[in-house]
Amino acid sequence: METRFYEVARIDGDYAYLKRTDKTEDELFIVARALLPEAIDEGTKLKYEWLQYEIID
Repeated sequence: METRFYEVARIDGDYAYLKRTDKTEDELFIVARALLPEAIDEGTKLKYEWLQYEIID
């Protein structure tokens, strides 16, 4: 499974818009907030690996 890195670009209700930081992509990735750690906020950096998101520094 590929490891991916994201930054929370925007939070809109029950959804978060993620920007990929390990690859150049113009589109934001929309994810239900229920799938993300509770402590996220705009600007939070995330690692996605093995179908889970984890907050990183």
